[in-house]
Amino acid sequence: MRLISDAERRARIGQRHAIAPGRRVSGPEQATRAMTVLHSTEPATVFLSLFARVDGLTRDDVDRALYADRTLVKQLAMRRTLFVMPRDLLPAVWGSASARVAETEGKRIVQDIVKAGVADDGVAWLEEARAAVLDLLADTPTGRTALELREAIAHIDVKIDVTAGSTWGAGRVLTHLGATGDLVRGANTLHWRLSRPRWTRMGDWLDVSPPPLEAREGYAELVRRWLATFGPGTVEDVQWWLGGTKGAVRQALLDVAAVEVALERDGTGWVLPDDVDEVGPTEPWAALLPVLDPTVMGWKQREFYLGAHGPALFDRNGNAGTTAWWDGRIVGCWVQDPDGVVEVRLLEDGPRATREALDVEAVRLTEWLEGQRVSTVYPSPAMKEPR
Repeated sequence: MRLISDAERRARIGQRHAIAPGRRVSGPEQATRAMTVLHSTEPATVFLSLFARVDGLTRDDVDRALYADRTLVKQLAMRRTLFVMPRDLLPAVWGSASARVAETEGKRIVQDIVKAGVADDGVAWLEEARAAVLDLLADTPTGRTALELREAIAHIDVKIDVTAGSTWGAGRVLTHLGATGDLVRGANTLHWRLSRPRWTRMGDWLDVSPPPLEAREGYAELVRRWLATFGPGTVEDVQWWLGGTKGAVRQALLDVAAVEVALERDGTGWVLPDDVDEVGPTEPWAALLPVLDPTVMGWKQREFYLGAHGPALFDRNGNAGTTAWWDGRIVGCWVQDPDGVVEVRLLEDGPRATREALDVEAVRLTEWLEGQRVSTVYPSPAMKEPR
């Protein structure tokens, strides 16, 4: 069994994640494919993740891929997280990770509806709510916002108190329809840093909506793409990212003929059968990545690139803030001053070249943002430190 060192794993990041100079790609779709999927919980993350990987990228390029060409599509999937993914990955996701989320979400909605006294039959209530939304949108192929749908359909205009301080309403039904692939978050009606989509029938958005794959086949395709991007990784890494069961992960690893390798600190890992050969080092590189970037969130066991910086860079729920990278390791984070200028905050001492290279990236990002400040609901402790 071949040993893959921490250093080699970091070299693989530089070579495969399209963030090292000379490794960046030509467009949004190519960058997304390199990363399997992009996190889209915060809309700005998609733009900033792509900016880090595509030279000369404009915001219009991202809008075109998402809303005009529709080569990239938003889909609720792994761990009930919203992602942007290449449209050819949708059938695999619909049949596996999204189906799992939809099943869980549907059960919770049904329970909440009955508990709140809205209806005695929660299943029938949800079926009626879904049908009402789809029927209305059949006459509006360009979609409607959540507010417009709530005002037009009395059935979903509810407010459910789940726990103290926690409520849900019509958006929960739309989320479920999105998880099942019946609806998609279509055209955004707000600024690129904010999200208020027109919920649109998937068939109208894609013209042709392909059928979902069977669950086993879907999981295998997701794991194959994950290994191509993030491998080597442990079973625990894959299970955490996929949000599935350990049994589903082990079956998928068998189905893609994954090969066992030894990892320097994490025991046994897995790679694709054509990915066993040693990967050599790359030239040192610097990058500034946004909140919830897929490179930061790709593994559960992160010490090989994170070291001891986890408590400073992740919140209590495991959400990553902004990160500053040097040669395959996270060495700090970045913030913006009141004028929108990007500032790098290092968490460790390093060679002068580290600071210089990261300062170059800070200037590049500042110029691209053009004074626009990007807020987040996931600031890390390091980001919240006073200047």
